[in-house]
Amino acid sequence: MTATLIRNADVITMDANTHATPVRRDLRIAEGCFTEIGTNLEARPGETVIDGTGMLVTPGFVNAHTHSWEYLYKGRYDNMPLELWMAYAYPILGGSPTPPDLIRLRTLMFAMESMKSGVTTLIDDVLETPGQDLDQLAAVAGAYSDIGIRANVSGHIINRPFVDTLPFVADWLPEEVVRQVRQAPTLTAAEYLDYSRDAFRRHHGTAGGRIRYMLAPSGPQRCTDDLLVGAASLSAEYGAEVHIHVLETKTQAVTGDELYGGRTLVQHLDEIGALNPRTTFAHGIWVTGDDIERIARSGVSVSHNAISNLKLGSGILPWRAYQDAGVNLGLGTDGCSSSDTPRLMEVMKTAALLHKVTEPDFERWPTVPEVLDAATIGGARSGVLDQTIGSIEVGKRADLVMFDTTTLAFLPTNRLENHLVYSENGSSIVRVMVDGVVTVEHGRLTLVDEDAVLAAFREIMPKIREEQDRLDAVNEVFAPAFARMHMESARRQMPVNRWTGDERTWVGAHAHA
Repeated sequence: MTATLIRNADVITMDANTHATPVRRDLRIAEGCFTEIGTNLEARPGETVIDGTGMLVTPGFVNAHTHSWEYLYKGRYDNMPLELWMAYAYPILGGSPTPPDLIRLRTLMFAMESMKSGVTTLIDDVLETPGQDLDQLAAVAGAYSDIGIRANVSGHIINRPFVDTLPFVADWLPEEVVRQVRQAPTLTAAEYLDYSRDAFRRHHGTAGGRIRYMLAPSGPQRCTDDLLVGAASLSAEYGAEVHIHVLETKTQAVTGDELYGGRTLVQHLDEIGALNPRTTFAHGIWVTGDDIERIARSGVSVSHNAISNLKLGSGILPWRAYQDAGVNLGLGTDGCSSSDTPRLMEVMKTAALLHKVTEPDFERWPTVPEVLDAATIGGARSGVLDQTIGSIEVGKRADLVMFDTTTLAFLPTNRLENHLVYSENGSSIVRVMVDGVVTVEHGRLTLVDEDAVLAAFREIMPKIREEQDRLDAVNEVFAPAFARMHMESARRQMPVNRWTGDERTWVGAHAHA
């Protein structure tokens, strides 16, 4: 592996000493790691020397929650709340297994767009409908291995009939539809854990450690308790992440009331022993103060997916409350059907801005260092990777992004870290490295033929769209009941309100309208 010396660059290390404040440094990289960080380092024989003058170097960004599956649905839907949107983007009826060749192609497309925008690590919660097999999982892992990106790849699991994971709808849907959904096969906890053990043996730590398997119970309301507890236990055996959707919407808050006798979903997970520092909650919006205390006490991380939460109308995460409690936050794009982008820099800017309108106390607004922390070391910690990546430190893997600070985005060059979050959109990226290997150079991928991938994708798109249209028509049957459920849940009085409007206009007098 070629050794590299980057000289005279401005560096945001995200370490404990300089954190988000840029400092002028030289970076020596060998065997995929940062081996020396200092000033005026002398080049050694055989090293590739990169002039970092006028460059900003940052840790590679960590997308702490995403679904590569949704890349095929980018730009397709709008103005649907989560549960209604899921009926289309994650079709409940009529689906057929996706061939591994198509999975590989869609994964490459997703990784290409991610890495060209500075994302070097993906926490990819892969869900295949109607179910995932080992060949499908291997297609995802193989694509990420070939393109050179780092990824936690999941076996996402729902092992309860979907209509029984939601309030009210089983009584509102046609009986034949409910019967079809309940008759669909689901895995037992033992079957899923056996599958996961096999996936760990095949994929965990492959590609020089870049590819890791993670457990992904879809949500507490969507999985049986023995699966939730078993996943937490198995994660300890392999030192792996458990990735789970929790309280993304008010409907899910109502679901906790309905399924668990007034206990919240967080309270239920805590009481059954399913929480630990390897757990990441995707979303975590409709949490109570007690929920936040439990999350903090258990060492659970939360992935904040600001753009997706806005597009699906899910609500606004309590950023400052989490920070005050010491909860580790990451940033995620979520899937390309609910955010329409895998570019984490857009999420960074959105997260930095969104919470400034939630309260007038400007000393409690998000800071640029907090946002950069969530995009790097916080995301790494959520993926059980913070000992390996997330900051530029000696001994850590050399995942980095180099920005040209002579571009318009960085002029007139005031505070580079502010330019990075508020002004830059990825267009100034000149180089991306993962494990010390250049994976993007001046906007072009180096390890795969992106033109060939694009050509193959364009060729198959008409058939993909035809299948999507068919599935939309089949699953249209769920729309009236799911829309009604959304509004009925919205009308329910709950301990918190995470929408920006005055909830008196939809709660209370209109509760049973």
